[in-house]
Amino acid sequence: QVQLVELGGGLVQAGGSLRLSCAASGRTFSMAWFRQAPGKEREFVAGITWNGISTYYTDSVKGRFTISRDDAKNTVYLQMNSLKLEDTAVYYCAADNVLRYRGSNWAASTMDSWGRGTLVTVSS
Repeated sequence: QVQLVELGGGLVQAGGSLRLSCAASGRTFSMAWFRQAPGKEREFVAGITWNGISTYYTDSVKGRFTISRDDAKNTVYLQMNSLKLEDTAVYYCAADNVLRYRGSNWAASTMDSWGRGTLVTVSS
């Protein structure tokens, strides 16, 4: 089982930026970021295919967040710009441990490995 460790969360003012990173202990394939706000279900935020060619975003973050990966470092990043109050949540990294075709299907139940999460708090 691949271990995932997220870093980079914190407190930021609305309109500011944060960069999250997720380091994997071994080889991963498609990777994604999810988030869970208090009292809400975990939701997909962004995903990147195993080769880095395709990226997917939930509508609320398009144009503000960018997912990328550095396979030499087994790390995936989430650059978050123009942060809003509603972006406040615990952000989780998730990965496929096997190669599978995803297309636009990034259901949380289909991901193989999960990190423990990092808290992002956006203040006014």
